[in-house]
Amino acid sequence: MKLKVEGSTLRGAVSIPGSKSHTIRAVAIAALAEGESLIEEPLESEDARSAFHAYTALGARISEEKNRWRVQGIGGRPQIPENVIDTANSGTTMRFSLGSAALLQGGLAVLTGDAQVRRRPCGPLAQSLTDLGAKVRATRGGSYPPFVVEGTLRGGKTTIEGITSQYISSLLLNTPLAEGNTAIHVPLLNERPYVQMTLDWLKRQGVRVDYAEDLSEFRVHGGQSYAPVQCRIPGDFSSATFFLAAGALSDNEVLCTGLDLNDTQGDKAVLDYLRQMGARITIEKDGIRVQAEALTGCEIDMNATPDALPMMATIACFARGETRLANVPQARLKETDRIAVMRTELEKLGARITELPDGLVIEESALHAGMLEGHGDHRVVMALAIAGTMLPGVTTINGYEAASVTFPTFLDALSGLGGKARIAE
Repeated sequence: MKLKVEGSTLRGAVSIPGSKSHTIRAVAIAALAEGESLIEEPLESEDARSAFHAYTALGARISEEKNRWRVQGIGGRPQIPENVIDTANSGTTMRFSLGSAALLQGGLAVLTGDAQVRRRPCGPLAQSLTDLGAKVRATRGGSYPPFVVEGTLRGGKTTIEGITSQYISSLLLNTPLAEGNTAIHVPLLNERPYVQMTLDWLKRQGVRVDYAEDLSEFRVHGGQSYAPVQCRIPGDFSSATFFLAAGALSDNEVLCTGLDLNDTQGDKAVLDYLRQMGARITIEKDGIRVQAEALTGCEIDMNATPDALPMMATIACFARGETRLANVPQARLKETDRIAVMRTELEKLGARITELPDGLVIEESALHAGMLEGHGDHRVVMALAIAGTMLPGVTTINGYEAASVTFPTFLDALSGLGGKARIAE
């Protein structure tokens, strides 16, 4: 599917859909709980649906009502799946449900995903689950899905490097249901805010986890259980990033609604990044307003926010001087190697950009329209679409359908702001 975008001025308000990270955590905890849960305003997207289907396969009963999902949990006792669990494009669902499948009391589960997920490593998590009593092995050997999982997670000690925070969150979500206590040593942790988000979910559940202030050590008490979930999913700062950044570009003004500044989502740091570059940001009763200003390049440590890299790389092309996006090597392990992909695609538009092992250096660039590839990565597609609104002529992006992974209404939202964008016939 091709998206054609023309130069446009973006003005108005956009309602941000629910958080993917919160929706998947809510589904996992509700599915593992005893009793009935209600999840209000879940994100309706392919990634959220992957979690819906994975935990249904493990025995939860999930029904859809208007703007909410009703979940009948399995009380920490997954059922043997009738078929292979396909997590599609959702790396989060793969990692979380891998841990949940390790709670099986008998039989086994097989988990796979689409071509991108089968290229995303899970070996360290598989090894930790095995350390803790389960049996987890890759069908092709090595570190990548598909995986065969047999229980049972009992507890114990493990050391794991959190090259992605999803490894640690999976262990934290599932080890409270093990029989014994679990000690987790984490010598490296990327994307710390997402682990903090998981800890906040556990705290609200009354689940006892002791941990070091720097999140390098965790002690999870076994034999615990989850209570039913009653929650409303807040707006997604990762999805809002595209429109928050768009508001800072020449002649634009965008109000993003549905966001909670008190939430633990890591990507709310994008507001600080934009302020650092000179954007005018106003917190209003109805949302967050970003208005165009002359932007200046700067250095940004993006370790906590790899999902923001595609959009920040894009906006950096329009900032005076040089911008360095640093300390985010795990961006290479997402749906694509986002560091390499953003260099490749922005160079097609005329960007002066240098690839680093752990980031990008971008100079102010005179961009022009072009033909671009989305590489099957939702965040790359949406970032390039915002770039297209800033350029004279028509920019074409192949693979627009990837946006449905987290933001299926992106095109409607862009058009509602005045963006000239359409699906090519």
